[in-house]
Amino acid sequence: MTKTAKLPRTAPFAPEEIIALDQVIGRASAVQRAWLTGFLAGIDAAGTEAAPLAAAPSVKTKLTILYGTESGNAEALAGAAKRDAQKRGFAPRLLDMADADLATLKDTVNLLVIASTWGEGEPPQRAAPFMRALMADGAPTLDGVNFAVLALGDSSYAQFCETGKQIDARFEALGGVRIAERLDCDLDYETPAAGFIASLLEKLTPAADAGSVIHVDFHRAEAEPVGKTAPFAAEIAALHAITSSRSSSETLHLELDLTGSGIAYQPGDTLGIAPENDPALVGAVLRATGLLDDSAAHSALTRERDITTLSGKLIQDYAALTGDAALATLAADAEARGRFIAGRQPIDLFETYPHTLTTAQLTSLLRKLPPRYYSIASSQRLVGEAAHLAIAKVAYESEGRARLGVASGMIAERRKTGGSINVHVKANPHFRLPETNETPIVMIGAGTGIAPYRAFLQEREALGIAGKSWLIFGHRHFLHDFLYQLDIQDWLKSGVLGRLDLAFSRDQPEKRYVQHVLWNQRHDLRAQLDQGATLYLCGDAKAMARDVDATIVRILGKDDADRGQHELDALIAAGRYKKDVY
Repeated sequence: MTKTAKLPRTAPFAPEEIIALDQVIGRASAVQRAWLTGFLAGIDAAGTEAAPLAAAPSVKTKLTILYGTESGNAEALAGAAKRDAQKRGFAPRLLDMADADLATLKDTVNLLVIASTWGEGEPPQRAAPFMRALMADGAPTLDGVNFAVLALGDSSYAQFCETGKQIDARFEALGGVRIAERLDCDLDYETPAAGFIASLLEKLTPAADAGSVIHVDFHRAEAEPVGKTAPFAAEIAALHAITSSRSSSETLHLELDLTGSGIAYQPGDTLGIAPENDPALVGAVLRATGLLDDSAAHSALTRERDITTLSGKLIQDYAALTGDAALATLAADAEARGRFIAGRQPIDLFETYPHTLTTAQLTSLLRKLPPRYYSIASSQRLVGEAAHLAIAKVAYESEGRARLGVASGMIAERRKTGGSINVHVKANPHFRLPETNETPIVMIGAGTGIAPYRAFLQEREALGIAGKSWLIFGHRHFLHDFLYQLDIQDWLKSGVLGRLDLAFSRDQPEKRYVQHVLWNQRHDLRAQLDQGATLYLCGDAKAMARDVDATIVRILGKDDADRGQHELDALIAAGRYKKDVY
């Protein structure tokens, strides 16, 4: 029988380090412990001086990590920052902007803010009340608060990292002390964000404590788990249209086989797809830059670089690289840049201002090709080692050129059953079913916004939960665009779905959307909310989500906008209004 080893609580390690060591040493066999003893002795015998053991500092440096998140990236970074800070001997605490009180922040000594920007310069939904309070005239002063801001965004939007920029400027205006220049991160944020956090923690570590924390990392060499940097090649088990051939918005149902991946997900999570660029577009870009026969450039543009997003930064970088006078004039004029970008992609820039580039120059101009994320339309309780997606094919014409969505075009035109797609799961903890099955749910969605609700209802079907669910779904035409109609009708019959309201915008002379259903059924909606219902919204962020928000404010406030916004903020703070918008 193996004897269990436990470190005494008086060992010269921080409590969390003792726990970590117990987990390793406590499970180790006699042979493993003997090996470890010899290994450590060998280090000393080789002449490596061990740092003198020092008692943990009596007072740890406090650090508050405040985050505002929409898709989970800021929250994940905040969690990683907390773990790093703990290893360095800090006393960190995590604080979601949804739970933050400005009045308490004024007593914070050190503050790291990690904030994402959503849509056209908007804060994450859960952070919106905090941002309104921060920007209000009566916001408390933050004299003496040391702060640093890490901003996340997407440079394809004009208001890049706007939320982080506003927080940074406002904290300074309220008397805060900026201890690190704000860092604005694009979609490939992981490496620069990690460097920013490490640098900040080093700056905040008191000189007297340097070297006092013993870093012990035990790990076994093993395969990297499935994730963004190590996706799983999932076989396509099914791929077919769920709109009619007469639909003006083709939508596909995709089933992926996850057998052997170890991937687990919950209803509400998203699946990341590693896309490949359209070969025709790759060829056009290479031709315009004089690299058509360059195999390295072809490979990079196919799988690694974004060739569909044209940004102001790309125009400015291209102008600086080429020295083109006409291009420099465009790059210097913000309004002209905005007009040129509208409806265009990098190929339009390279063809309008052609220059021969090297592979290194071209790839340095283009940002990394990011994954495309889709709400999962299935419950693992029902489908097992599989994941279902609803993919709306993006296809349009602008500036005389046909355009395709990167991932949706790849799936619709270049993938078939039996092929494969590289995928990974991204958790969405703020878009989950209620903790108790008795809680009513109201699900509002348009188009492929139906996807997570299909997962919700499959989950309830698998668990045998009936009723207390209301779906409000909208699309263009009943006959052509009623996504997952048979599933929904079956759930209505079985009682898994308690109520269904539909809004097909083009089936009558006057367009009718989900917000019109909400308004018409406002008394029932208020009754559901009074009974403790959780409200969900999934779909387009630019139009539908804003209109729904405005309608809910009107319903809650009974035409008193301030009262309605206050009630909506209270629902958000209580986790009873959840959004998954794109």
